[in-house]
Amino acid sequence: MKQSAGQDTWVSIGLLVLRVGVGLTMLLGHGWGKLAGFSGLADRFPDPIGVGPQTTLVLAILAEVVCSLLLVLGLGTRVAAAPPLVTMLVAAFLVHAGDPWAKRELAMLFAMTYLTLLLAGGGRFALERVIHIQVKR
Repeated sequence: MKQSAGQDTWVSIGLLVLRVGVGLTMLLGHGWGKLAGFSGLADRFPDPIGVGPQTTLVLAILAEVVCSLLLVLGLGTRVAAAPPLVTMLVAAFLVHAGDPWAKRELAMLFAMTYLTLLLAGGGRFALERVIHIQVKR
């Protein structure tokens, strides 16, 4: 079913709010602390996928800092949503596998948000759309 221009605008505003909100929340609430505390975390970070704690920490930082910045800007939204989606699924189902649902709930909420962005893209107000429009002209 085709959306009207008004519906498309509201959907794009919703995607903008979702991208910026989840991106900043993950960046400031989770990723920045890992980046700033790298040296203290590097040897004791959980390693649920067996690549070593330092490598796992680097992967988490890439997902939570770099991908969050890309999501906030709306650059490569679908691709940028994939690493944090995987990170949150690993957190929910491997790192916190034995924990009660309340401990895994936040990771699952983040995962559903990233899945939504992966499927829907960044919307009309994503920088990737602005750049594409400029290049296309």
